[in-house]
Amino acid sequence: MKYRRLGKTNLDISVIGIGTWQYGGEWGKDFGQYEVDAILNKANEKGINFLDTAECYGDHLSESLIGDYLSRNNREDWIVATKFGHHFHGNFERTRHWSANDVLKQLDASLKALSTDYIDLYQAHSCTDEEFNNDELWTMLDKQVEKGKIRNLGISLRSNGESYQTDHASDVNAGAIQVVYNRLDRKPEENIFPSSQNQNLGVLARVPLASGYLSGKYKPGATFSADDVRSKHDSEETAILLKQVEEIHKNEVPEGVPMATWALAWVLKHPAVTAVIPGCKTPEQVELNAKAAQLAEDNHPQSLK
Repeated sequence: MKYRRLGKTNLDISVIGIGTWQYGGEWGKDFGQYEVDAILNKANEKGINFLDTAECYGDHLSESLIGDYLSRNNREDWIVATKFGHHFHGNFERTRHWSANDVLKQLDASLKALSTDYIDLYQAHSCTDEEFNNDELWTMLDKQVEKGKIRNLGISLRSNGESYQTDHASDVNAGAIQVVYNRLDRKPEENIFPSSQNQNLGVLARVPLASGYLSGKYKPGATFSADDVRSKHDSEETAILLKQVEEIHKNEVPEGVPMATWALAWVLKHPAVTAVIPGCKTPEQVELNAKAAQLAEDNHPQSLK
């Protein structure tokens, strides 16, 4: 495994992380504790130390599954990131809660669910610019950093096309951002990445496999079942994406390299990116994802010697 310093934070994180939205039960599968344990055990075995979750992946459900594991294993082995700003109300339904008092309650609930005294990276979750511009909120969060409940602040961006929150990340003492970035969506390269590099912000790339389109499993003409979120995508756009993927596989992916592994490594090669956080449903997926660390270039500016 490779490790990089997450921007201006003091966190040395594995370049491959574990995304955990699926543990909240919204993706067609309910995870048992034994399944999460197996995934995290495999991650630990492969040197992965970074977990990304949120209070609204289920009603703190993903956090609770992770917390149960952490309570029985060495908390210090893990860098845990979670998020704030929402309450879960069933499948893909949320209400937004951004007052300082509401977020403090969310923080305490997350600490309890995660069975920990501190959160390594606490991220504003897909907030609007109006919600972001809240001095009372960020002042409260700074106080929680001083108290030791939070070690670092971050921003999980709502949009790839606007850089306002990235541009003002340092103003609210955020040391990292999270953004959608993959071979099919390179929008962050235009404004978000340059702003991040200018401020020495860590960058976490989510959806690195483009919702599975870059997994190598799907050919042009593929269809998706009604319970698959991709079935809700525009059919013409899906057809265009699958054609793009076919061309990428033909022209860019080295022979013998799984496309998913290549796609993760492709993201990691950008000098602004610190780590990728693909979702993992099985220990086998964790193992395949971990192999991407070896494909990424060793001379990355954030790589640790």
